[in-house]
Amino acid sequence: MTDSSRQRLLTGRISRVCAEQAEREAGCVMTGHHCHSYFELYYLQQGRTCFIIDNSLIDLQAGDFILIPPQVFHYTLYQYERCVRGVVYFRAEDIGEGTFTRVTDVGSFFSRPHIFRSEASARPRLDDVLQCMFAEEFSPDEKTPYMQYYLLQELFILMARFCTVTPALAENTRTADRQTLLAARFIGENYMNPITAAEIAAAAGFSPNHLSKRFREDAGVGVHEYLVNTRLQHAALELIATDDSITAIALRCGFSDSNYFKDVFKKKYGMTPRAYRRSH
Repeated sequence: MTDSSRQRLLTGRISRVCAEQAEREAGCVMTGHHCHSYFELYYLQQGRTCFIIDNSLIDLQAGDFILIPPQVFHYTLYQYERCVRGVVYFRAEDIGEGTFTRVTDVGSFFSRPHIFRSEASARPRLDDVLQCMFAEEFSPDEKTPYMQYYLLQELFILMARFCTVTPALAENTRTADRQTLLAARFIGENYMNPITAAEIAAAAGFSPNHLSKRFREDAGVGVHEYLVNTRLQHAALELIATDDSITAIALRCGFSDSNYFKDVFKKKYGMTPRAYRRSH
């Protein structure tokens, strides 16, 4: 693990552009449903995978980028085959003004998830820039922040030239996943209420048993686990953003029992809600 990766995991924050590369075997779900306070630019270098972002399921092929703004829930399913992926983490201030105007003329562009599908002929050039960023993380010195900053500008300008850009909306999902998406969206809109498995299934047009099987096949987690994770992520944000009591946050995020909330929160985040609030 590089120093920048360690900093990101321990503090939930970054102080410069960071990059990392990893291989993922088929069948694994990494980090669960999560969000963070900085941007993530995910690049699938090899393989095929499914990305879930803001309750939308999106198929990614080799050569695809996805831009994830801060505080947007997402996770990756490596259910098809072995993949190689690269990730670049950066802050809003790491996007140069000149780069911004070359990437887009829409002021809200970076506030929404977007997919960049690269041309096959341009991938070697994009890969070269990314490999420079990955290598820089393994030999950091006082010049690394500047190198990573300028490499990020080059990467975005190349993406603007050689990629087709589309918003990461529900229209990008596979037809076979529509019912799963409807269930995920219902959970995202009603997690704060005492919803039942039958209500979730009805929103998707399935029986509870069929939805349970289908949801796990498509999303990689069970319906109940997805509901609890959604509630936990919203609670984690409220712990940081408000001074409300832990019990009030638990109730507002759909947990009827504050002790149960504390137990599942600690299991997911490795610390109590109170400790999580202090650490952020």
